[in-house]
Amino acid sequence: MAAAGRPDINDSGNPVKRESRSFCAFIAGFDWIQIFSLLFLLAFGLVFIHSTGVQVGTAASARFFEKQLTQWIPCGALLWLFFSLIDYRKLYFKVGAVLFFLVTTLALVLVLKYGVKVYGATRWLMVGAFRLQPSEFGKLSLILVLAWLFSSPRFSGAKWTGIFAGTALVMVPAVLIFKEPDLGGTLILFPIAGTMLLVSGLKWRWLLLVSAICCAAFFSLRAVVLSYKSDSEKKSAAIVRKEGNAKAARVKNTWFGLKEYQIKRLRVFFKPNSDISNSGHNVYQSRLAVGSGGFRGKGIGNGTQNRYGFLPQTVANNDFIFSVIAEETGFVGCLLLIAGYVVFFYSIFRTAFKAPPLGRMIAVGIGTMLFCHTYINIGMCIGLAPVTGLPLPFVSYGGSFIFVGMMCMGILQSVYRNSTSER
Repeated sequence: MAAAGRPDINDSGNPVKRESRSFCAFIAGFDWIQIFSLLFLLAFGLVFIHSTGVQVGTAASARFFEKQLTQWIPCGALLWLFFSLIDYRKLYFKVGAVLFFLVTTLALVLVLKYGVKVYGATRWLMVGAFRLQPSEFGKLSLILVLAWLFSSPRFSGAKWTGIFAGTALVMVPAVLIFKEPDLGGTLILFPIAGTMLLVSGLKWRWLLLVSAICCAAFFSLRAVVLSYKSDSEKKSAAIVRKEGNAKAARVKNTWFGLKEYQIKRLRVFFKPNSDISNSGHNVYQSRLAVGSGGFRGKGIGNGTQNRYGFLPQTVANNDFIFSVIAEETGFVGCLLLIAGYVVFFYSIFRTAFKAPPLGRMIAVGIGTMLFCHTYINIGMCIGLAPVTGLPLPFVSYGGSFIFVGMMCMGILQSVYRNSTSER
């Protein structure tokens, strides 16, 4: 009892301040591997967002770098700090996750009627001075709700109740995002939910069955897409002769819910170099940029595909930023970037292995989302994935995804810190 009121003494006989010790423990509780890898990716992105802006040479292109540096990243850092300091295990976090899902669902409904249309797609809402993309926030809200659902023994992936409830939750944002239209944003929801289901106890035989169905659907889609061109032209020609151009345009704009440009992108993916002067132009020029970089690249700011407009300058700093990186830094720069992502994903899934069920579900869902974004973005630049418009995490320009990504990283820090304290 006497020792209870006595101050701590170090080896030299001097008292130790408990405040100092607690602060050091607080700092040590963060996942610094994740923090440093995140900072590396953000810095990497800033270099090449600036590079693309300098090459284009207009005032509008220069503002992309300024916004990323002075608006999106600082605001994202505040979101990261906020979510890293809360306790994800508390009831208020679970209630907040449900409310967040309801708010994002409402935003997805509103964007269909009041959204801002850019390049033919209505995906953005104006919130004050910010133009935000609700579908990006919808991914995170879905992860949080599914994590809360699947971590419950009654709704785990080993039970039909969990499978049906999870499927119903996925379909709500999936249908709304598909109508924007945003095919890439829709499809990415299913591997997220599937991986979380598997971790929560889904039997392997169901995974194998779903994989077989997906393979059959893939090859069926390939056959149908490659044969669609002649059929659509015949139908369009017949309608033009009978009912005029307006109705023909309406028929051409939909095919099993897909837009004409989406079908063309799929055709280019299934048959590369089939239409390099039109729908396949971006992918073809992207592959040329990657190949022309060689081993060491042409030097930062010296890429020619973006400077002379062969790569579309409107998406060179987001959708096709990997092509710019490959051309200017070559194989060495790409290897360095991929090494950064390897460390980054290692930190995420290390957190998943340490965490209890709810934290594990959250970490797995976030890790799957970011991995799918990374694979698809790099894959579409080299012809291994269809063009979908998904950004390269923390490297591509964009406010909505930076906000969502930093929120994800903050929540993962909360999972890591509280899992470490439990241990």
